[in-house]
Parts: sequence; structure tokens; C-alpha cells
Amino acid sequence: MRELRLGINIDHVATIRNARGGAHPDPLRAAKIAEAAGADGLTAHLREDRRHISDYDMTRLTAELTIPLNFEMAATDEMLEIALSHKPHASCLVPEKREERTTEGGLDVAGGHNVLQSYVTSLKEAGIRVSLFIEPDPKQMEAAARLSADIVELHVGAYCDTTDSMKRQSELERIIQAAALAEEMGLECHAGHGLTYDTVGPVAAIPTIVELNIGHFLIGEAIFVGLETTILKMRRLMNEARSQVVA
Repeated sequence: MRELRLGINIDHVATIRNARGGAHPDPLRAAKIAEAAGADGLTAHLREDRRHISDYDMTRLTAELTIPLNFEMAATDEMLEIALSHKPHASCLVPEKREERTTEGGLDVAGGHNVLQSYVTSLKEAGIRVSLFIEPDPKQMEAAARLSADIVELHVGAYCDTTDSMKRQSELERIIQAAALAEEMGLECHAGHGLTYDTVGPVAAIPTIVELNIGHFLIGEAIFVGLETTILKMRRLMNEARSQVVA
């Protein structure tokens, strides 16, 4: 049975901090709690408008973490320079719009191939693994493979957000098929965006997905029961689902 890793996105610890200013709550403290609770990696998204994670946060995270850091970034020259300076374990290229509350949908890799190529090449030449955040769509998967990305992270928001059982099953089938196609193309497959205790099981059970990246839900639950408790429960649910997979 293939291992399933858990990556924790700590952006929204910084969101709470920035709502009032000052230094509390500290994203690095959250990162260390996640690390101690068994997270396999941390994700931080440095946005153009710095609405949550800051440049100073990135400096501290890269200096003090002992588990891999996944740096989410828009494909801009500014963010490329920051990535090359910090050299995180991986950089995940995501779409970014100032007016959105959170990342809305996957990156259009097929339509932006020529623009994205230089960013992917520069990151890979620096020894940074490159991930592309995409919809579970064969066209986008094929474009990611042409760019020689190392990883695709499937946007599973449509599956997580719907309350219609038939639509949820249909979206799950898209994810299953995309994850299988990623493996055929030699792409490591991750999934994220919107996963909760109620939705994580079926995605965790997909054998060709090797990592789940979860943030907002865990930070929200942590307000009530603590971050360690939420992470341990998510890990347990993931492990239970993966244990049902036939090797």
C-alpha cells in the first residue's frame, strides 16, 4: 500500500494575525505544532497583496522548519525571485486574482504553456520541485506533463463544495480518473482545496494520490479543539481510508 502524506497549509493562521496586526498568532508556531503532530510537510502561499503570509514568515519558515516546505506562488517574476532566494522543497504554481477570497479553480496550464515554461524551468534548475495546481482535467494534465512538472495538485473544490450526492460522485470520478492519468504520465499526484473530515475519506482512498494538502478547515477546527487534535483526527481518517485500498 502506497504511503499517503499530509501537508498542512498555515496561511489562515496569518490571516487571523493580520486581522488585528501584531505578531499573534504566529504561523511558525502553528507550523511547529503541525510538525510535532506528524504533518509530512507545510504549505505557505505568499500572495501579491500579502493578505496572510508575509515575506518575514517565509524567511522564518525556510530557516526553522525540518520538514518540507511547499511554497505556493503565482507565476510572476517577483515570486520567482523569492522562490529562488529561499529554495523551498517545492513550489506550487497557482492562479491568483486580487479580488478572490481564496484560490478559485486550477491553473490554465494548457492556455498558459508558453508563459509558464520559463518559470518551471528556472525552478527546476534551482533544484526546486515544481507542482502545478490544476483541475482534474485530461487537457490540463497533458499540458503539465509537456512542461515537465514534477507534481500536479488536483483542485478538489467542486467535489468538496457540492451538497448534491450525484454531482459529488461525478466529481469524485473525475478526480479518480485524473489521478490515474497522472500516474500514467509519470506525474506525482497530490490533491487539495476544501477537504474536511466529511470529504477526505474517498479522496484518501484513491491509491494514485500520494499527498493531501489541507489548511482552512483544520485551522478553523483548531479554534475549538486545538491544532494538534484536528491534525491527529485528519490523519486518522486518512489512514483509515487508505487502509481499505487493495494493494
